[in-house]
Amino acid sequence: MFNSVFLFLNLGGGEVFIIVLVIILLFGSDKLPGLAKGIGKGIREINDAKSQIQNEIQKSTSGLKEEIEKHTSDMQSEINKASNTIQRQANNFSKAITEESKPASDNTGA
Repeated sequence: MFNSVFLFLNLGGGEVFIIVLVIILLFGSDKLPGLAKGIGKGIREINDAKSQIQNEIQKSTSGLKEEIEKHTSDMQSEINKASNTIQRQANNFSKAITEESKPASDNTGA
């Protein structure tokens, strides 16, 4: 993870060393553990808040997902009914044309 951060900031090993040295000089070596602990606690709180928000979003959208799936299945059912009706009408039309063409061919041959 830190490698990707360093690549993003375009930092090399020397720059990171200088930054760490400056932090030690500013805060002192005795305050660094407390500072790191505070940063870790802050990151943990951010992650907890993020997961709580994600859970709330999932809970609030779960009913919406089920409703969309219900409407989708209803629409698919209606489409299938319409398709079957159209197919029956096409078959009836085809039969009617076939029946109409039979007498016409019988009359021409006689």
